Amino acid sequence: MKITILTVGKIKEKFYTQAVEEYKKRLSRYCKLNIVEVADEKTPDNAGALTEEKIKEKEGARLLKYLDANAGYIIALAIEGQMPSSIELSQRLADLFVSGNSHIIFVIGGSLGLDRQVLARADYKLSFSKMTFPHQLMRVILLEQVYRSYRILNHEPYHK
Repeated sequence: MKITILTVGKIKEKFYTQAVEEYKKRLSRYCKLNIVEVADEKTPDNAGALTEEKIKEKEGARLLKYLDANAGYIIALAIEGQMPSSIELSQRLADLFVSGNSHIIFVIGGSLGLDRQVLARADYKLSFSKMTFPHQLMRVILLEQVYRSYRILNHEPYHK
């Protein structure tokens, strides 16, 4: 099983990097994990809606280069997506594995979110909350939930 985290921007804070590295290590016994970062765009202060849309389009174009027709099953993180429980997410991943999806790609947008073309390309939209989180933190949260999913699927204990 291969999991790719396709994300806009690099992690700048050391504590986020350490958390990502910890979950990469933990996940290595369950799957092949790949993290792909594309460049983010600077958002000017007081940017208008048109400027923000153009920024999302540029970031989206970079993401779409990795999402060709044979890319795998694409799960976009989007505030308007489904909000499964941890058990429901683990079951969705199990169902994908059983149905022959050997590569799952999670897509995390930049600080403004994902471009509509990336959302349209997604097979599933996943939301962790109606709240907005920093996209760097979202990478850590996502990795934790993927790890939790594997623990659930393997009937292994994990804190609740």
